[in-house]
Amino acid sequence: MAGKRWHQGRAAGGRYAPSLWRVWLVAPLALLAAGAASYVVYKYVVYDLVADAAGNANPPKPVNVSDVIKTTIAIVALIGAVLGGVYAYRKQRIAEGDAHRADANQLADRYTTAAEQLGHDQPAVRLAGVYALARLADDWEEQRQVCIDVLCAYLRMPYETNPASPTHKQGEREVRHTIIRVIGHHLQPNASVPWWEHNFDFTDATFDGGNLSSSQFKGSVYFTGAKFSGGFVDFTGAKFSGGFVDFTGAEFSGGRVDFTGAEFSDGLVIFHHAQFSGGAVEFTRADFSDGRVDFTGAEFSGSPVDFTGAEFSGGWVAFSDAAFSDGAVAFNHSRFSGGAVDFTSAKFSGGLVDFDIAQFTGSKVDFTQAKFSDGIVQFSWSQFSDGTVDFSGATFSGSSVNFSEAEFPGSKMDFSIAQFSGGTVEFFGAKFSDGTVDFGGGQFSGGAVEFPRAEFSGGLVDFGIAQFSGGTVRFSGAEFFAGRVDFSGAHFSGGTVHLRSASSWANPPIFDGDVLGSPPTGLLLPDLSVDS
Repeated sequence: MAGKRWHQGRAAGGRYAPSLWRVWLVAPLALLAAGAASYVVYKYVVYDLVADAAGNANPPKPVNVSDVIKTTIAIVALIGAVLGGVYAYRKQRIAEGDAHRADANQLADRYTTAAEQLGHDQPAVRLAGVYALARLADDWEEQRQVCIDVLCAYLRMPYETNPASPTHKQGEREVRHTIIRVIGHHLQPNASVPWWEHNFDFTDATFDGGNLSSSQFKGSVYFTGAKFSGGFVDFTGAKFSGGFVDFTGAEFSGGRVDFTGAEFSDGLVIFHHAQFSGGAVEFTRADFSDGRVDFTGAEFSGSPVDFTGAEFSGGWVAFSDAAFSDGAVAFNHSRFSGGAVDFTSAKFSGGLVDFDIAQFTGSKVDFTQAKFSDGIVQFSWSQFSDGTVDFSGATFSGSSVNFSEAEFPGSKMDFSIAQFSGGTVEFFGAKFSDGTVDFGGGQFSGGAVEFPRAEFSGGLVDFGIAQFSGGTVRFSGAEFFAGRVDFSGAHFSGGTVHLRSASSWANPPIFDGDVLGSPPTGLLLPDLSVDS
């Protein structure tokens, strides 16, 4: 009998439901319970209240039994309605739970089918699996990240880009580009089901193209160890608002990665120890407002990285410990207002870092402890107002650093304790109306520091306690309308400091008394009697 009752209690779909009492037994018990409840309400609640009200009347009135009965019926009906509402709500919640479980089972079946399609041998079936899994992610919010993870995992699988290779899979490129395109579609500002705040893991994936233009990233995106061997990976117009994009250890051996017009607001893009041996990375006209791009330890042996026209307002770009043996990093026409570019301890053995026509307002470009053995760093026609360019402790053994036609209305150029054994630092036609160029404590054993045709209407060029044992410092054709050149405490044991070729001196250069009394060989002092 117990087994029979259990069998009768089975609900649709195999779920257990407790057995119910017989109707002929429940109905009388329910009527008895309702009658008892009504009597309790009548006798101990309503009647007492009505009797008290009648007794307190002036003059006192007899109890109206009809009113007591009506009030009792109304209260009991209200209680019944409340209980009925509670029962209906519970029934609805149970029905909704059943429907949700049914939907979850259906979604799980769709997930299994889509995953099987992604592993199929035929590219058309794999494409169907991509779209099926993306649609499932839209419909299944609780497991959306899992669906995204599966799509990303497909891109992380080994991929042979060469069609002639025996391991190349027919149609694989289209499948992979479709995955990237589907992800990009869900990252658009007008996406019907946005994936902005989800994470994407492309670790060790191989990319030969893909479109993520105008995407919005608020989560984390990992390209750690990814290989960019060709094609075009498009981030143009993308927005990184607090997001995180990691290219640590990525290899750029071909193709192009483009962040043109991208916006970085509090976001972080990392290229730690990335290798750039081919292709290009572009940040043209990108906007960095408190965002950061970090190339610490990266190796540039052939790829250009382009920040032309970018705006840095509180942002930060770091190339500390990076190695430049070829290629170019361009900041032409960029604007720096409060941001920073960090080349601390970077090594320049070739290539070009170009800040031509850049504007620095309260910003800092830091080459502290950098080593220049070859290559070119250019700041031609740039403007420095209240910012700092710091080469303190840098070593110059062969590179060229060029500030031709640059303007310094209030900035500081810091070459303090730098070592010059080769190469050239040139300020051709530069204009100094304020600020400081500091070579204090520098060691000059070779190379050249040139100020040809520079104009000084204010500020200070400081060679205090510098040591000259070789090389050349020259002011050919320079004009000093104001400002000072200070060699206080400098030591001269070789090389050439050529001040005689300057066009004019409003203020004579400053030396220690013993140096002026017996100028050392190689120190060519100006003929101030001619200028006067």
